[in-house]
Amino acid sequence: MMRATYKYLVILLAAALIAPVSTYGQFDALKRLTKKSSAPPAQKIAYFKIPAEIVETPSHMPPLFGGAAPTSMKSLLSRLKKARQDPKIRAIVIDVQSAGLGAAQVEELHATLQRFKAVDKEVFVHADQLTNWTYALSTAASHVSLVPTGDIWLIGLYGESPFIRGALDKLGIVPVIEQCGDFKSAGEFLMRKGPSEPAEKMYNWLFDGLYDGLVELIATGRGMKNEKVRTLIDNGPYSAEEALQAGLIDVIQHRQDFIADLQSRFGEDVDVVTDYGDEDEMGIPDDNFFAMFEYMMNLMNPTPKVYTEPSVAIVYVEGTIQTGRGQKSIFGSSEGAYSTPIRKALDKAAADDSVKAVVLRVDSPGGSALASEIILDATKRVAAKKPLIVSMGNVAGSGGYYVSCGSEMVFADRNTITASIGVIGGKLVTKKAWESIGVNWYPHKRGAMAGMLSTATPFNEKERAKIRHYMTTVYDTFKGHVVAARGDRLTKPIEELAGGRVFTGVQALERGLVDKIGGLSDAVKYAANRAKLGDYDIRVIPEPPSLFDALLGKDGDDELIGIMPNKTSVVSWPIFKAAIPMLATLDPNRVRTLLQAFTRIELIHQERVIMMMPIDIWMK
Repeated sequence: MMRATYKYLVILLAAALIAPVSTYGQFDALKRLTKKSSAPPAQKIAYFKIPAEIVETPSHMPPLFGGAAPTSMKSLLSRLKKARQDPKIRAIVIDVQSAGLGAAQVEELHATLQRFKAVDKEVFVHADQLTNWTYALSTAASHVSLVPTGDIWLIGLYGESPFIRGALDKLGIVPVIEQCGDFKSAGEFLMRKGPSEPAEKMYNWLFDGLYDGLVELIATGRGMKNEKVRTLIDNGPYSAEEALQAGLIDVIQHRQDFIADLQSRFGEDVDVVTDYGDEDEMGIPDDNFFAMFEYMMNLMNPTPKVYTEPSVAIVYVEGTIQTGRGQKSIFGSSEGAYSTPIRKALDKAAADDSVKAVVLRVDSPGGSALASEIILDATKRVAAKKPLIVSMGNVAGSGGYYVSCGSEMVFADRNTITASIGVIGGKLVTKKAWESIGVNWYPHKRGAMAGMLSTATPFNEKERAKIRHYMTTVYDTFKGHVVAARGDRLTKPIEELAGGRVFTGVQALERGLVDKIGGLSDAVKYAANRAKLGDYDIRVIPEPPSLFDALLGKDGDDELIGIMPNKTSVVSWPIFKAAIPMLATLDPNRVRTLLQAFTRIELIHQERVIMMMPIDIWMK
């Protein structure tokens, strides 16, 4: 064990030597990976984030130059058991938002969580969005809460199997496959264009079993009869309000209200342990071997800058609004306005006494309705403590306008493109595209709404009604925010301003959708005046990450609730990956416009209903 410890010391020393510009505060993140919590004995709540992937084989390699070390199922179960048996742990919070779990893993974790209730320890789940299996896991909790604009996509099981015999025929390839047993159908995808009768029978009983298991988990967790659960699935998906009425969740609350609820239950000084049992995964003993490097790291890592002078903070909402966070690299974060870092930046600005006012700089065509609501809610917390001013850039439309509704004053340039108060939703039906290359997908489903999001068929009447209902709910919320924020400043009824209408800054001013024509400097000056500042600093929150941040994958995230993981971009598809670099040289404006359109396609696929500008244009 000591040999492994010295090995890690060598690695850490190398990391320190290549990152002399990093801060001592960043080094603390490494210390937390290898030290047990030193918090004094007190009531504790353990927080567990279920990752996007759980591996079976444990790993003891520290994540020094990348993201978090992979979580093993063994380690997770061990940590949960340890928390259950620890008398200092009063409750646990389970973050299933990004969880990527198989049905068996869900079942095992569901049973593990239920054991907490058997020893009078409460289990809390708070989420923005839940799907079939993440919701099923959540039902093991004592308390399930959802954010106000969250949703539960409990719509049943849907799956498709590819059969590529048609493609092979086009290529002149003749598969020769033998099988022993009628149900040994592993080679059928090469031999046939659809399943054989025995294989179809097998798929059906397999789906019956999986579906029954899903129903049973939910019924057990929520104390419902199985038939009621089946009916609920057939009538999904659900908005937060609908989920509450249906008994699928216990409460609707934003994240800060969820935390306040925990504090009211367990006391203001309750200690939330965000790395409970992490040392078990790492396999490193608590020998405090970092002490020998303390002095060296103090020399090589300057103390983080402390702000004491009054300042106006600028928080940026730039690019397509999306949930979660972008992937970091040594060149910075990926493009887009991600809700998690923006929310954290706004919370930091609200809590920092040296920040006397905040300017939200918005240059975004919109995007995710859920992410927009999360950002808007964070702006309201700022506005409750200090002046919050919005400065609109080139575009602040749809979701970009949505996030602006929490401010007292909105600045826009004359040629800012803004408003677009509305939502879009739907899916892309790709059946003929697949058939054109000889790939047939054979569907299986359980639950009347299970195929709602399938790319194989258009919406039927019930599915269309459901998606329209969901879109209307989001749209009404959007209009409600605008009316509440703008009040009698609106010169026309909201129905004459909404509907997706787009205006320039001047046109928006005439209609009462913005307050003043001006740029970022005007907004900063106004904010300083509102805060009655003389001399003041201008800060950007969050500060740009250092090289050491990127190398370590550090994000300083001590929050309870994460959001959804990032998805693979359409641009990474081989057909585009090959063509776009060339076209970017020959026709860069069109390529930029095309990439913007791709984000809309991706968001529709990911979010179902989005708030985004109705046009993608480039101007010369």
